[in-house]
Amino acid sequence: MTSIALAEELLLLAYDDQTGKATGSRIGLDLGMAAAVLVDLALAGRIAYVAGNLVVNDPTPTGDPIADRILAKAAEDDPHTPAQWVQRLRHRLRQHVLDDLITRGVIRDEDETQMGGVIHLHRYPTTDPAFEAEIRKRLAEALITDAVPDERTAALCTLLVATRMEPALRLPPEESARAHERLEKIASGAGFSGDANLENSIVRPSVALVVATLGNAIRAALGAPRVV
Repeated sequence: MTSIALAEELLLLAYDDQTGKATGSRIGLDLGMAAAVLVDLALAGRIAYVAGNLVVNDPTPTGDPIADRILAKAAEDDPHTPAQWVQRLRHRLRQHVLDDLITRGVIRDEDETQMGGVIHLHRYPTTDPAFEAEIRKRLAEALITDAVPDERTAALCTLLVATRMEPALRLPPEESARAHERLEKIASGAGFSGDANLENSIVRPSVALVVATLGNAIRAALGAPRVV
């Protein structure tokens, strides 16, 4: 795995660097992070989509503590569908990801608990912007060029669309529509949206199946977007 997990990438994109507060849909982020951990396991060759379920095909630890805890749990548990997994994993996952980023010095915890501990308030401003800068650089290159992105970036683009986190890209209004089209094109080319033949996918078919089914599970959980 890379030095920063996909779930951490989503979280850094979703949190404001200065205020340390989450932006956008909280449930969308939680579902997206749950899916992201599973995508990282698929990228590492640890899980696969088989007969409607996500199953472990290699229980060897990856070196990432959060992913390895989930991998061990999945190896001992009965198989579950992608929809079941994202719902099972999304609870308390955010705090684990936040704690990991705090430990590594990427963000800090500012405790603003009030009323003698009755109201717990925490903010998580960025302390090391290099990680998020690298994420945004990869995404910018994917959006403004026709170059084929790597598997992780393609998966991240797909999760951004599925979780409706595109506002986290902080693009001006006149660029948002084009960015959405490009994100959808990346998902389609990777086989993530179901519009492409997996044999022609720019990523491994086994990975494309996992990302596609998780994306569908997120969309189903969030329901139809509101028409403004």
